[in-house]
Amino acid sequence: MKRLLAATETVAAVFLLFIALVTAANVLLRDLFAVQIPDWFDGSKLVMCIALFWGMAVATYHAGHICVDVLWEHLGRVNRRRLDLLASVITVAFLAPMAWMVWAKVLTTGTQTTMDLRLPLVWFYGLAACGAVAAAVLGVRRIWDLWHGHDPEDDMIDVAGTDLHALDGGGPAPTNGSTGSAARG
Repeated sequence: MKRLLAATETVAAVFLLFIALVTAANVLLRDLFAVQIPDWFDGSKLVMCIALFWGMAVATYHAGHICVDVLWEHLGRVNRRRLDLLASVITVAFLAPMAWMVWAKVLTTGTQTTMDLRLPLVWFYGLAACGAVAAAVLGVRRIWDLWHGHDPEDDMIDVAGTDLHALDGGGPAPTNGSTGSAARG
């Protein structure tokens, strides 16, 4: 599971890095030489879509969406887990049809291409659709983990005992067995 999460995070990060590099290069080329990278705008939008879907997969598993803890904070540990489970089921109920519809879009793209380089859009849409499927699959895995009493945030502590939650800016890992919840997002 950790490998799947690491791969998902890597895909999202690589595409975000690509967007940043292409945008910076395009600004430099435009300012210094009055030329643009062909399809930089369309390409950056398409690559952002890929990064967004793959990033959504990671956020779904770790319940890293925007959270509002009005109810969750006042519940006991068992009820927090129940609320997390309910929220995860609702999240997957939206993610699964969304993944289906993204694939429907991929299959109806036909021969559409980008404006300058004539790159087929189906490649970009296909990678984004894989990210949408990854979000649904990781959402189902979150439900499985919560149902069986495993806290998905425990994956934030690696084998060496390093608290990865603290390293990513999320503060110390929860010690009372509770996590944030998808209900909070």
